[in-house]
Amino acid sequence: MTTLVADTSALVSLGIPADGDFSPLSLCFSAYDVRIPTVVVDELREIASYDDEHGRAATEVLDRIDDAMTQTVELDSEFPLDDGENAAVTLANDTEAAFLLCDEFNRLGLIHASLADTRLVTTQTLLSVFVRTKQLSSEDALALLADISTARSWDDNSYVQRTRSLLTNG
Repeated sequence: MTTLVADTSALVSLGIPADGDFSPLSLCFSAYDVRIPTVVVDELREIASYDDEHGRAATEVLDRIDDAMTQTVELDSEFPLDDGENAAVTLANDTEAAFLLCDEFNRLGLIHASLADTRLVTTQTLLSVFVRTKQLSSEDALALLADISTARSWDDNSYVQRTRSLLTNG
């Protein structure tokens, strides 16, 4: 099974409650060997303490954490992002993971440049992959993207707009 390392931001996105019978979180855990740095688990616990949509999403992820492998990594003290991204990049490089799932849109270039042989993917990209592999219909992916975008305040995000266009126009 293909290894995917996940960061806090993307896991929260996948944990957003969706209208419908499908969960992008479930699809991710069934399609990939998901690895999560323990620092990310700590960040999820902190987010779960809030009584809002992000807190509920983090709780959903924590409830499913047994479906993933958690690993401790040594943080790079020179890495200029938060500990979650630091740990996720380090774990992806250490395990030679095929994918790093991260939604840190403002720093994607830095994260991409920090990866050795791992491909950086966002939640939108992952939803597109699920459509291409027929695990999800375009309509369902668009509905999920709408739910996630609303919860994460992504409506004006160019990555989201591009994915909507690709999913709509096939």
